Amino acid sequence: MAKVSRRLQELQGKVEDRAYDPLEALSLLKETATAKFAESAEAHIRLGIDPKYTDQQLRTTVALPKGTGQTVRVAVIARGEKVTEATNAGADLAGSEELIAEIQKGVLDFDLLIATPDMMPQVAKLGKLLGPRGLMPSPKGGTVTFDLPQAIAEFKAGKLEFRADKTGIVHVMFGKAAFSAEDLLVNLKALQETIDRNRPSGAKGRYWRSVYVASTMGPSIEVDISSLRDLKLGEAA
Repeated sequence: MAKVSRRLQELQGKVEDRAYDPLEALSLLKETATAKFAESAEAHIRLGIDPKYTDQQLRTTVALPKGTGQTVRVAVIARGEKVTEATNAGADLAGSEELIAEIQKGVLDFDLLIATPDMMPQVAKLGKLLGPRGLMPSPKGGTVTFDLPQAIAEFKAGKLEFRADKTGIVHVMFGKAAFSAEDLLVNLKALQETIDRNRPSGAKGRYWRSVYVASTMGPSIEVDISSLRDLKLGEAA
C-alpha cells in the first residue's frame, strides 16, 4: 500500500467526510493546492453507465469558458493548401505524409492532433501509437474536420476532449488551482452541462453517482451533485 506523505495527511485533515457546496469545494481545492508547482484542478465524475455497451459510452468535448490555463500544442495532418491554412491558423506542427512518418518514429511533440477527413485512412495506421495516449483524432472529439482555423482556435482557447473510462468514470482537468474559485465554478458548471447534454441513450437509472474535485497533488473533495446541477449559469458567473 502506498505511503501517504505527511503533507497530504495534513491536507486530508482539512477535508470533511461530506459533500460540499460547489463553490465551497473549489475554495477548499485552492486551499489544499500547496505543491511547489502550478497544480491543475481535476474533476473525477462517476456516472451510472457501463461503457462496454456502445449505447452507454460517453466521448465528447467541452469548451471551458475560462480556459484551461495551459498552452496547448496542436499538430495538424492535412494535405496541400490545408497545411498552409493550419500553419496560418496557429498550428504548432502541420504536415502530410512526412508528419505521419515523424509520428511513427515516436515524435510526439504535441498535446492535440487534428486531421482532415481525407487523411484519416493514413492516420489510421497511427492508431496503436496514438490511441493509448488519447491522441487519436475522432469526429466525436471534434478533431477530424476540414474547418481547421475554427478547430485550432477552439482547442487553444480551452476546448477539451474527454471520455468515460471503462469503469464509467470521467477524469477531466478543468483549469488551474490558481484560478479564482468563481472561475473554476464556471468551468465545472460547463463540464456538468456538457455531460448532461451528452447522456448516452443506454444510460438507465441514476446517471450521476459522485463528483470529486482535487488539485493535482491534493486530497479529493466531494461535491454536492444536486447543488451543482441546480446551479444556474448566471449564478456561477
